[in-house]
Amino acid sequence: MAANKFGRYVWLVDLIRCHPYITFKEISEKWENCGLGDGKPLPWKTFMNHKDAVQTIFDIIISCDTKRGYGYYIEDADLLEGDAFRSWLIDSYATLNQLQADKKLEKRISFEKIPSGNKFLQPILQAMRQNSVIEITHHGFGRSHPTTFLVEPYHLKVYNRRWYLIGWSVYSEDMRTYALDRIQSVVITDTEFKLPETFDIDKYFEGCVGIITDTEYDIERVVIKAYGWARKYLCTLPIHESQREISSDDESITFEFNVRPNYEFVQMLLQQTDQIEIIEPQWLKDGMCQIAENILSYYRK
Repeated sequence: MAANKFGRYVWLVDLIRCHPYITFKEISEKWENCGLGDGKPLPWKTFMNHKDAVQTIFDIIISCDTKRGYGYYIEDADLLEGDAFRSWLIDSYATLNQLQADKKLEKRISFEKIPSGNKFLQPILQAMRQNSVIEITHHGFGRSHPTTFLVEPYHLKVYNRRWYLIGWSVYSEDMRTYALDRIQSVVITDTEFKLPETFDIDKYFEGCVGIITDTEYDIERVVIKAYGWARKYLCTLPIHESQREISSDDESITFEFNVRPNYEFVQMLLQQTDQIEIIEPQWLKDGMCQIAENILSYYRK
């Protein structure tokens, strides 16, 4: 029942987010046809209870504009769209609602398989909640055997279908990033730690693409030119939040970035195959030329 109520709250948020200034009558009609309401209109009291619950659970305020036909809308909608976690949660649960409400869609929606490691989310979250050091057994790529060590869990991050733990390694005394699918066990210890007040995850990953910080790379201006299909692809799915269009013509769009041009950034550029060209800096352009020559040598053998 609790899960069903949670689904109703998400449905209401998603509906008003997609249909701003929607009247209660329209909301009730949508409810009647969505599958969650058993084909019955939405009672006014239930709507008001759901509206209050949405504010309590998600910190989302649903207001009514009496000057525009008593339409309901979400206050500070831009902040909601800018909150990656809340937006992801609402989008995911809204899709799950539809699958549960209409079994006909069950075989018509496909999801990517996520690497294992999700089973460690709950103990890590619990350790983060109470600031407890965890003991993890981790088998990193390139290592012949797993190792066990202590970590102060600071942050969890999702990237490229993988969960990552960012924390302070007690053994090496530095910040490390661990893929959860490479972790074999997690034990919450009785040792507490204090999260540094100066720790800022956005600052930690400033200028980075992905989960590799690579502080040996300075943040610098990178300019690329996109051709063909890559023009619209990069416009709709930017490589980095700093991406900015600076010029265009009939054949290309030129983009500017302020990033650490590390391995993961280059990998993102390589995904565009022959549809992009690095304009500057010269050292990065030379590096891409070397990669192209290496690839070409494989096929010339």
